[in-house]
Amino acid sequence: MINPDHLPIIFGKLDENIIAIEAALGVSIINRDGQIFVTGDNREQALQVLRKLAEKAEDGQDVDLTAVTYLLESQSDGTIAQVGKTNGGAVAITQGGKAIKPKTLGQEKYVEQIGKNTVIFGVGPAGTGKTYLAMAMAITAFKKGDVARIILTRPAIEAGEKLGFLPGDLQQKVDPYLRPLYDALFEIMGQEAFHRNMEKGLIEVAPLAYMRGRTLDNSFIVLDEAQNTTPAQMKMFLTRIGYGSKAVVTGDITQIDLPDGTKSGLKEALTIIKGIDGIGISMLTKKDVVRHPLVQKIIEAYEKQENKQEVRRQRIITKAKARERRQR
Repeated sequence: MINPDHLPIIFGKLDENIIAIEAALGVSIINRDGQIFVTGDNREQALQVLRKLAEKAEDGQDVDLTAVTYLLESQSDGTIAQVGKTNGGAVAITQGGKAIKPKTLGQEKYVEQIGKNTVIFGVGPAGTGKTYLAMAMAITAFKKGDVARIILTRPAIEAGEKLGFLPGDLQQKVDPYLRPLYDALFEIMGQEAFHRNMEKGLIEVAPLAYMRGRTLDNSFIVLDEAQNTTPAQMKMFLTRIGYGSKAVVTGDITQIDLPDGTKSGLKEALTIIKGIDGIGISMLTKKDVVRHPLVQKIIEAYEKQENKQEVRRQRIITKAKARERRQR
């Protein structure tokens, strides 16, 4: 039974949520006097999606096209029954009073991994919430007293830019690379609380190079954009972790900005540390993207192009090897 008071939320602006469900499942959905009537061959599938949207509305979660798209995909692959079962509670509450919760099954499993492991690798495309959720959990752990400080870090390598050519002193040079971390902290913690704790040294936002030679005890550490670390940097970071600490390493291995020929420390680490007790690996996918639905389509388009390029590359290698054998 769906609460009639939640119908406007479920239907969405100009009924956009219902229109999306009707188009995807080939059904007709009508609201008649506070009751929903569904007709069509896929009636049960549509009702399943609507019930999940009703659960989200009841729980105060966002009910938008992103949520609808995810539920439709989960319904098609049979995972919709699991959505919302792994971790139903809020990870954190923003300064504005909004609850931060996992929105996809992949995010729910990621949050679960962070809760039970000492080191967690969260890998996936842009928009999957891997950094935001990690920072939300770091702030919650800090507020509860589970850790004494929060350390957020990134390698200062972005899309071919050179620090030396940027204006200002060192802090001004690296601030643009750390800005996404500041923005998330401001939203979740509030600017005043952030600055107060930063002045006390309880929150640190710094380039990865600043971590060398330190032992980080009783801290919640988040290494963001880890695909841009070298193997040496990744080893350095992982060996900084001290007693009472938790580390979350996030990155997108499809967006590596390292110079050609340089190995990604993240890609290498995923093979080296696999199977070690206390280390969790959470692989998020395009299904876990919680930005505009168009972002998911963009990711899919790039994946198709990259797959075509890889096929061409393998053909060239095969032909070159065949020529080499003939010349022998």
